[in-house]
Amino acid sequence: MPHVVTSKCMGCKFTDCVEVCPVACFYELDNQLVIHPEDCIDCTACVAECPVEAIYEESDVPAEFQANTEFNAAEARRVKDSGHEAIVKKKDPLPTAEQRKTELGY
Repeated sequence: MPHVVTSKCMGCKFTDCVEVCPVACFYELDNQLVIHPEDCIDCTACVAECPVEAIYEESDVPAEFQANTEFNAAEARRVKDSGHEAIVKKKDPLPTAEQRKTELGY
């Protein structure tokens, strides 16, 4: 099962996860990252790297984030199909990242 970036990433966009991904399946939106479901090999390397614990295996996404599963898949496909490359190098998080991290309790 592929992994899913939930809305916990929104407003953060920490990119620690992309550097450990062996298959380059992360794509960037304005406010968060998404994982392409067909490219993800379910290695779990990204999960521990997320400072706000926004990444879950698809079958383990908490009920409150279930809608994020389809959003993640649709947006990743849209971005990739539009010709954008996967993000593979760490970037600075959003200016709101530390505040969002605190709001989430991390």
